[in-house]
Amino acid sequence: MEIARAAAGLFVRHGLRAARAEDIAQAAGVAPRTFYRYFACKEEAIAPLYAEGARSWAEAVRDAPAGLSLPQALEHAVRYTLTPGAGMSASSWERIRTLIRLAEGSPALGKVWAEECRVAERMLAGVLAGRAARGDDDVAAELAASPRLCFAAATASAAVRVAVERWACGDAPPEGPQGPTALAMRNLEVLRTFPWDELTGATGRHGRTRPPGSAASPAPVRTG
Repeated sequence: MEIARAAAGLFVRHGLRAARAEDIAQAAGVAPRTFYRYFACKEEAIAPLYAEGARSWAEAVRDAPAGLSLPQALEHAVRYTLTPGAGMSASSWERIRTLIRLAEGSPALGKVWAEECRVAERMLAGVLAGRAARGDDDVAAELAASPRLCFAAATASAAVRVAVERWACGDAPPEGPQGPTALAMRNLEVLRTFPWDELTGATGRHGRTRPPGSAASPAPVRTG
């Protein structure tokens, strides 16, 4: 993480083009060969910070109060992670704004950002499956592979990602109606009417999940 923080500092202060991998290594206090042991290029050095931000929301969904419904847990996590002073400081948000703007303008850095968001999306699918299954690992595993739940996770992830990216492209402060929290909350409204019960309401024998609309297993036919 020290290398990632050093890379972020140089990118923010001097821009992506001016910062070299050797500069990042020097700022982090490591040899260039150590840098290249972990990262193939300077853009990849920022990946741990992108990952930390992208995954913190999924972790907040996982840790949300157990009594919340799935859409409520998503919104709770947004408030917890995106509100300045709760998840991170206003000054940290300004650094994030710069890093996301850099990703918008650099295909290499944009690829790193997109990959970390994709990893976080898969993580969120597992988190939603775990909450929906209420502790049943077998049901959670089935739900995590469900196309409908994966779609819900992708939609929720996009709602937050787009909110943060659109905010970063403007000049609005991180607080207020044009901040990332408010934008993400508005985006997440589309999931309030998502058919969550179709994920959690249909169970087969032994508590296993059945696909929506599938019939229960027929009773065995007695002969003789």
